[in-house]
Amino acid sequence: MPSILLLVGGPGNGKTEAIESTVGWLDEAIGAGGKLAEELRQSFFPPEGHPVPRLVKVQAGSLAVSGEPFQLSIVQDASAVVSASGKQAPQLLLDELDTVREADGGATYLCCVNRGVLDDALIEAIEQERWELRKLLEAVTRAVSLTPDAPTCWPLAGFPEVAVWPMDAESLLLPPAASGEAPAQSLFQTALNETKWPPADTCPAGPSCPFCSSRRRLSQARNEKSLLQILRWFEVASGKRWSFRDLFSLASYLLAGHRASPRESVMEPCQWAARLVEFDRLARVGGKPSKDQGTAIFRLVAAQYQHALFHKWDASSASTLLREIKELGLEDNNTAMGLQWFIASRRTAYLPAMISGALDEMAELLDPAITDPDTEVQASKSNSFALRELDVRFSRSVSEGLEFIRKAQVLSRIEIDLVERLAKLDALLSVAAIRRKRPAAATHLQRFIRDFSCRLVRRTIGTRTGAVFDAPILAEFQRVIEDSVGEDLFDVAQQVEQLLNRNQDFEVSLTTTFGQPLPPVIKRATLIVPSRSVQPVEAHNVGRPASPICFLSVGDGRVGQPIALTYDLFKAVKELEDGMSAASLPRTVLALLDTARARLSGPIVRDKILLERARIRIGSSDALVVQRRSGFGVRAEGQGQ
Repeated sequence: MPSILLLVGGPGNGKTEAIESTVGWLDEAIGAGGKLAEELRQSFFPPEGHPVPRLVKVQAGSLAVSGEPFQLSIVQDASAVVSASGKQAPQLLLDELDTVREADGGATYLCCVNRGVLDDALIEAIEQERWELRKLLEAVTRAVSLTPDAPTCWPLAGFPEVAVWPMDAESLLLPPAASGEAPAQSLFQTALNETKWPPADTCPAGPSCPFCSSRRRLSQARNEKSLLQILRWFEVASGKRWSFRDLFSLASYLLAGHRASPRESVMEPCQWAARLVEFDRLARVGGKPSKDQGTAIFRLVAAQYQHALFHKWDASSASTLLREIKELGLEDNNTAMGLQWFIASRRTAYLPAMISGALDEMAELLDPAITDPDTEVQASKSNSFALRELDVRFSRSVSEGLEFIRKAQVLSRIEIDLVERLAKLDALLSVAAIRRKRPAAATHLQRFIRDFSCRLVRRTIGTRTGAVFDAPILAEFQRVIEDSVGEDLFDVAQQVEQLLNRNQDFEVSLTTTFGQPLPPVIKRATLIVPSRSVQPVEAHNVGRPASPICFLSVGDGRVGQPIALTYDLFKAVKELEDGMSAASLPRTVLALLDTARARLSGPIVRDKILLERARIRIGSSDALVVQRRSGFGVRAEGQGQ
């Protein structure tokens, strides 16, 4: 049985919580009656003014019913250096591993360690020539990596006394292998629990509260399922994982908002919404527009979960909008100035720092505003349509688009209110008295308003129905990486093989090295060998989490090279099937294919058997250099040997 348990991963992946749960199970298993958990609680929660120790040791055997000797050592955070006598975290980790490995028995070591400390500890072991620990840490590093040949983690291959688990390799959007619902689903269901929210009809912001509106919408199974699917698709497309810390921050942001202003940050979410509702009431009364009043309705709409998730607007157009509004004499129009102020506000930081990077990347990858117009959406049980119908109507006028979508009843009350005001502004820009001042400015502003309204509606519908950008390809790629049988992956491998080879040949440049640009055609020398096969790499999931990445093996036998099946590569394959030119492949895909070719080139030019069937093309002529019994010869391309 392993005596060293290492939980590896970045911050926020639940390592500490896993240790706490383990202590509870262990307390119950040894019959300690809560004494073990209480003793550890006192150690990890010392009196005020005393630091939390890095390493806590407990004689658990004395608390057990059996009374057998059993020492439990726990490091809740291996990056801590409290009471370290000048030693750094990597040095402390090495010393602790040495101590527990040298113990006679009855000692167990539980440690939460991030990958940075683990790498530093390996470097330290190499520099100090601590060879046994070096072997152990190298095995740990390989086991928690995402390579196709990563060894068993639990227990660690070659070290039966050690067990390791990469906490950041598993998706929180998927249900556990044993049973139960996905952790992310449990998290959101807890956050949406009606008893934790203000009673119905008591919110100070009334029906215009974006947070109560988001809670009501996400309480519907369809909307919740679509949100979780979108979050999973982000993992699939980006190759990243939502950690517990990220999901907690995301749930808070979607359901309670984020207020960057220090003056607003102290306000309760519903009170903040009520304040904006009052600003908006003053704006409707009339008077000279102000930024707080003009942007109130835009900020209320933007705080709803679907617009908080897909939040990007073209902030660079703010100065152009302001100039055109002034040229058309609309400085006193509250909707026009509110739109300009809102767009301009997107220039400054408005997202929570913890997840701003993920939110920006997700908005770029999955924005429903740029979903294929031919995508069919089921807005309600009895109403489905292609997004193109929505685009066409909003391109004519905002009022026509609003009347079309109003029947589907997918917009919230505050969204309808905003689009109605934008429709009035759109109609005003069609009035001759306004247009004749600056026809070009009126046309551009009108187009911007119609595009803004259409994007707003698209994001609401897309988030509720899962109709995000490239949703069909994302769904297919998700099926491939989650397919335990591998039939779909085999089909993809055949398609990548066609992409890697040229007709029935595999070409190796003899005049350049990897990363160098190709010379002019007349100066090229290319080695041509039979095509290289591409096969799926069999996943090894025994004693380790399922890999979030699929791998393909390029080449045969010992010279085979693994390449990762990224989303970009998969998407490129699918688009090539639909008629896209290979010249339009993304740079990331070209780099991946070039890397695979370069890694294969070295073994190929040294393979005597393979070279017997090879030929060399020089320059742009159709003459090929081939190997003969008596040496080398030349033949025209297309002729036999």
